[in-house]
Amino acid sequence: MTANVAAPRRDRTPDPSTLAWVGGVLAFVALWFLVYSRLFPFSEWAAAQLPLTPGTQAFEAVKFFLYDTPKVLMLLTLVVFAMGMVRSFFSPERTRALLAGRREGVGNIAAATLGIFTPFCSCSAVPLFVGFVSAGVPLGITFSFLIAAPMINEVALGLLLALLGWKVALTYLAFGLSLAILSGWVIGRLHLEGWLEEWVRDVRLGEVDLPIDRLTIVDRIKAGIEAVREIVGKVWPWIIAGIAAGAFIHGYVPADLLATIMGRDAWWSVPAAVLLGVPMYSNAAGIIPIVEALLGKGAALGTVLAFMMSVIALSLPEMIILRKVLSLKLIAVFVGVVATGILVVGFLFNLLFT
Repeated sequence: MTANVAAPRRDRTPDPSTLAWVGGVLAFVALWFLVYSRLFPFSEWAAAQLPLTPGTQAFEAVKFFLYDTPKVLMLLTLVVFAMGMVRSFFSPERTRALLAGRREGVGNIAAATLGIFTPFCSCSAVPLFVGFVSAGVPLGITFSFLIAAPMINEVALGLLLALLGWKVALTYLAFGLSLAILSGWVIGRLHLEGWLEEWVRDVRLGEVDLPIDRLTIVDRIKAGIEAVREIVGKVWPWIIAGIAAGAFIHGYVPADLLATIMGRDAWWSVPAAVLLGVPMYSNAAGIIPIVEALLGKGAALGTVLAFMMSVIALSLPEMIILRKVLSLKLIAVFVGVVATGILVVGFLFNLLFT
């Protein structure tokens, strides 16, 4: 006679520490929404406490700064925390493995889409670019990722959604994805692998051995907190600088001047905005407050977003780093193709959002 031995039952009761972490996150989110809802009254009250006359240029500039600084920092913190948890599912090795062996077209779409969920700035995306190339990922597909990662990451989309509305954010997403996909596809069709630096072409990586992910919800929460510490901790000076510039524009720059330089009636405003943005360096969080201020002064949406795209996707520091990987000829092709796409996006935005 044999006895039936019951399989040991796994205790599914949540660990108290897990409940504490989840409860802390829920409390944080509730507090976030409460504070966020009171930011505008606070900015008016705080500005009124200063020795400034209401309605003056200085008063309006200071009120803009007092409102936008906590608003953008809070939006950035919440979005980065949420996407930090999402990113715990995507290691750089897994991202590279997902792209390796993809055909052109499908690979460009996959690379650009992954760029949204792997939010690297233009400079930090370069090491992944090298890894992709050395892993055998086609050159055009790597460029689709390199364009998409800084330009249409979740921070840019989250801030555009909160500050400019869902129509602008959705249209920006569609045009940004199209730009990344088509630009990468065009570069891939040119077959310019020979224009990579020799040391990059000589590097060959073996098969990527992906570890099995066994992250708990607490691990993912900690990943979100770490993302906030790293990303917000690095970009907050750029944000404050961008908001300060936006406050100056909001308070002091005449609306007529901006409407003339960056308005719809000036056909040359879009290429001028792209040329102005290329030498600059910022990220989505730092440049969007300037975008908001420019739009408030009557600048054309397409012109302003073309400026934003060129600052984010074609920054001078990125070009300097890429010079270690690409020949000058390949950098020139990259800049030319992307700049052309940005020009098209700028003109289309101006036509669509009248």
